[in-house]
Amino acid sequence: MNTSIASYSFHSLVSAGMMDVFGYLEACKYRYHIDTADIWNGLMGRDPAVYLKEDFLKKVKDALADRGLTLVNYHADGCHFWEPDAAVRQKHHQLALAHVKAAEFLGAKTVRIDTGGHDPVWSPEQFDVVVSRSREFARRAADGGYRFGPEVHWGTELDPANLERLALAVDNPGFGLLLHLGRYKNATALEGDQRLAKWAMHTHVDSATIRDRLDPTLELLAKSGYQGSLSVEDGSGTHEYATVAVMLEQVRAGLARLRQRVEKDRVHPENPLLAPGTQK
Repeated sequence: MNTSIASYSFHSLVSAGMMDVFGYLEACKYRYHIDTADIWNGLMGRDPAVYLKEDFLKKVKDALADRGLTLVNYHADGCHFWEPDAAVRQKHHQLALAHVKAAEFLGAKTVRIDTGGHDPVWSPEQFDVVVSRSREFARRAADGGYRFGPEVHWGTELDPANLERLALAVDNPGFGLLLHLGRYKNATALEGDQRLAKWAMHTHVDSATIRDRLDPTLELLAKSGYQGSLSVEDGSGTHEYATVAVMLEQVRAGLARLRQRVEKDRVHPENPLLAPGTQK
């Protein structure tokens, strides 16, 4: 596991015109000294007709390459699959396709687009649409060597039972979940993480996870075989630069503790003679 910074962490600076995608990439490399990027489409501009054009995306791709940054995730809002109006659904589908093409061009390792829906569970019609679109993009992702899926983010997605049902229905290695750790309805943080960790393709780590349960969460991810990025995400909208720096260092410290425990278990695997008080 490595670390990254979800660029939504800087959404207040973006709204104030004080941050854009190029400033974010510069901060990742030279302020925070990481070699990853986690791009939210809101960072690139307000009008997808402008920022999804090839000439703009070429600048972003060059900026990633110039700084030696790997795009571990690209996540797009405003193009979720389910909307009650069929015409809006089709419009969203076309925009989702454009975002996926942009993510592929930028070399994203994972891509997140939400499912949509605000009900406790998807209706049969909603579920058919969500599964169909998820299968379409998961097949494309598998062919392209990356993974695609929704996030534990809003609406129907917040219940881990719904995302588990979706993952089982899609049943494709190109499908995964952006696991916003601990962000659930109808389940505790631990229960939700345990239920969905097997499908994690990327993670967002918020301040509550860092404060309340970082070490057990990292243990759970390690045991599930997760090898992706731990992307800190600050949603407070205040003191973003400093807050992100603290969160990043806390996650790095948690990873160091995890590696220390793993190494200790490797050297002394469950040897009762090495329990406290028994050493000579």
